[in-house]
Amino acid sequence: EVQLVESGGGLVQPGGSLRLSCAASGFTFTGYVMKWVRQAPGKGLEWVARITSGGATTEYTDSVKDRFTISRDNAKNVLYLQLNSLKTEDTAMYYCARGRVYIREDPPGSFDYRGQGTQVTVSS
Repeated sequence: EVQLVESGGGLVQPGGSLRLSCAASGFTFTGYVMKWVRQAPGKGLEWVARITSGGATTEYTDSVKDRFTISRDNAKNVLYLQLNSLKTEDTAMYYCARGRVYIREDPPGSFDYRGQGTQVTVSS
């Protein structure tokens, strides 16, 4: 059974930082593109970032470039998202999600499994 369990969310002031983690199990973690998606209150799901299976390539949606960093530890089966210079518009539920095997076949916003999410609230 595929399981993705996020942690690390919380309340932070504008300009602050958080580090999200996602523990993966039930599948061969090293075989997949992994990604983070988010959903703000009253809005649809938005793709945030993705990383290839080996970690060599990362991509970001324009609104988070140069502020967020996606990474993975394949030895521990953990996906990370470092959030810096947070803005109020980053407030959302953040989900870890599994993409496809090859990034060239992986639509950024597409996934087959996602976790339960971790809430990030940016407010003064």
